[in-house]
Amino acid sequence: MIAIYIIAVASLVAINGAILGSFMMLRRMSMMCDAIVHAVLPGLVIAYLFTASRGSFTMVMGAIASGVLATLLIEWVHAKFRVSADAAIGLTFTTLFSLGIILIAKFAGRVDLDQDCVLFGELAYVPLDLWITASGMNMGPRSLWSVSALTVTVVTFVGMGSRQLVSSTFDPDFARHQGVLVRLWHYLLMFMVSLFTIASFHAVGAVMVMGFFILPSATAYLLVRSVRALILLACLVGVLSVLLGFLFAQFNNVSIAGSIIFVNGIVFALAAWVYQARRPARIFENT
Repeated sequence: MIAIYIIAVASLVAINGAILGSFMMLRRMSMMCDAIVHAVLPGLVIAYLFTASRGSFTMVMGAIASGVLATLLIEWVHAKFRVSADAAIGLTFTTLFSLGIILIAKFAGRVDLDQDCVLFGELAYVPLDLWITASGMNMGPRSLWSVSALTVTVVTFVGMGSRQLVSSTFDPDFARHQGVLVRLWHYLLMFMVSLFTIASFHAVGAVMVMGFFILPSATAYLLVRSVRALILLACLVGVLSVLLGFLFAQFNNVSIAGSIIFVNGIVFALAAWVYQARRPARIFENT
């Protein structure tokens, strides 16, 4: 049962990362996930200063607020000062991360307060963090419930807004003329990325979140030509990497999360070899 819990949580994180990561990769903003990781530190410190508590709920709420603020600042810097998206990401997350360090040194220097203690989870500990109701009923791992709810939210969001997301990704001007609220859908996508990053970090840790946000979609991008196929294949690659990586970790008695992402990297290398062998003329179809 422990293995099932671990595989289930990792697979759901992989699916969420593959779906959102596909759109972010097409928008050339794959490093947004890493930016949010560093940008949440001020939110953690401020949440602690206001509540004097390091409880998971308090810290996660502070992290989400900080992550959303980071996405808004990145978009503002990118649009207002005409710098590239990657430069805006770098400027924002380094500034916010530095602010978090200053706040810790100034107001919380004597407290064991950092991202590792309140936010970064560990996949192997998933079966240990159980949700026990007031009546004593064991509902299973908390992480399984949280990432399941996140998966429903992500799938619903993409299912309802697929046309708007695709059109605004490939041709924002055309989408705008078709009545699509391009900026609104951009901000909604950024919010979903923030939610995915924070919730998944809390469940499985940084290595898996970053890996699943980039590797499955990058692997699928080498092999398919449509957005729909990209998302489906990315999800398949993610789940397959979870299964193979878990078996690799069990056989070699090494880190489960590290093994899963390592296998995902190997799968990408194989896809790159196939891509080089075929060298197709690849033009994405907006479907």
